[in-house]
Amino acid sequence: MRDTLGKAFIENFLGGSPDWYKVTILGFLVINPFVAVYIGGFEAGWLLIAEFIFTLTMALKCYPLPAGGLLAIEAVVIGLTTPEAVYAETLHNFPVIMLLMFMVAGIYFLKEMLLFTFTKILLGVRSKVLLSLLFCSVAALLSAFLDALTVTAVIITVAEGFYGVYHKVASGKGLDTSHDYSGDDEVYELHREDLDRFRAFLRNLMMHGAIGTALGGVTTLVGEPQNLLIAKEAGWEFGEFFMVMAPVTMPVLIVGLITCVLLELTGWFGYGARLGPDVRAVLRDYDRHESERRTARQKVVMLVQAICGVLLVLALGFHLAEVGVIGLAIIVIATAFNGVTEEHRIGHAFEEALPFTALLVVFFAIVAVIHDQGLFTPVTDYVLALEGNTRTSMFYIANGVLSMMSDNVFVATVYISEVKDALLAGELTVAEFNLLAVAINTGTNIPSVATPNGQAAFLFLLTSALAPLIRLSYGRMVMMAFPYTITMSITGLLAVYYLL
Repeated sequence: MRDTLGKAFIENFLGGSPDWYKVTILGFLVINPFVAVYIGGFEAGWLLIAEFIFTLTMALKCYPLPAGGLLAIEAVVIGLTTPEAVYAETLHNFPVIMLLMFMVAGIYFLKEMLLFTFTKILLGVRSKVLLSLLFCSVAALLSAFLDALTVTAVIITVAEGFYGVYHKVASGKGLDTSHDYSGDDEVYELHREDLDRFRAFLRNLMMHGAIGTALGGVTTLVGEPQNLLIAKEAGWEFGEFFMVMAPVTMPVLIVGLITCVLLELTGWFGYGARLGPDVRAVLRDYDRHESERRTARQKVVMLVQAICGVLLVLALGFHLAEVGVIGLAIIVIATAFNGVTEEHRIGHAFEEALPFTALLVVFFAIVAVIHDQGLFTPVTDYVLALEGNTRTSMFYIANGVLSMMSDNVFVATVYISEVKDALLAGELTVAEFNLLAVAINTGTNIPSVATPNGQAAFLFLLTSALAPLIRLSYGRMVMMAFPYTITMSITGLLAVYYLL
């Protein structure tokens, strides 16, 4: 009986993840208290960051919430942070949580219209280079006025729709039949190679789109959450923010788009996958099939969704309310006028975002540890001691490196607070403060594309239901982001040093 219960416990712990992964997580949980007590909280904090990043890298083996959540709970228990600090960090980021809960669900209710629009684009643009450039540039443009998470939710919805259509046909199902596309057991052997190529094609578009959200998000006051915070501390309005950032953001945007083209032309780092003729034929048949059978009621549904899309862009562009509130309004309008009144149909829209919302709160617990243990303080003190262009450049580098490991919003919050305190203390002039504010904003937004840790939009993509379908792992995301990281980060650094 004892052996049976013990075996059952091991099997239940972290479910179907590999045994070595389970042992590793247990090892983390055992060693952390000893490091905290006998070495120190500072060292234990950095160890915790490394462990949490490890759980993110293994996202396709085990969703990071259970393992990462255990690490966060232990951090509170052994005194690396407090429940109050975790709550305060979560409350500070409540707009992001509302965005995830309501905006992602709102995008779900626009799915038919989005799939229709992007199907026309996909079938109309035959050049993969042009299509990739289109995805990257449109994502950049939208992110400049909307929010990177919102834009990422849109492209995830579109890619998942494409994948579901082809996977259904590759499994021998009709376009009208329901189908579970989470596994390949029913996929005909004849179609498996095409399916793998289609996965690579979607990975390319998703990464180009994700990079585009970073390229556009850094340019305007509303593009990323930390932009608004930095602008508030510096007293910049929308136009002024764009102009002071432009010497850095515009060269980076140009280089980013050039990188997109070169990657597709060379096929390096996993890019260059083409849409196979068989897959294109399936998508064309799907488009024709949907057009022929579309009823008047379905046309009204798409019309309402299109109107909701316009309202969404206008509301976000003019900042009529918090992003999450706007998302909730879209849910209400889209469901009310399209006859979605059943609780289970509405509830299904929240399935994608809520696991990630829970994971993000766990991440805020790790951020609370960073704050309480002063993990970034030595770097801050060192950089503030420098002068001139060297100090500005080092602020860019320090923010970039730390944003690769931690949340870029938190890094920006810490550094702009330190710089504002130095300004108030008379250690900096207003001109020096403005230069450092630009370095902080661009540093936290540009190099942070290196890993999914740095940007919430990237982490959302990694932990979405789409990622395992198209085989987009943590390591593959890092590899595919690498050329962008190098070209964009170096361009940003040179611009910070020579153009500011």
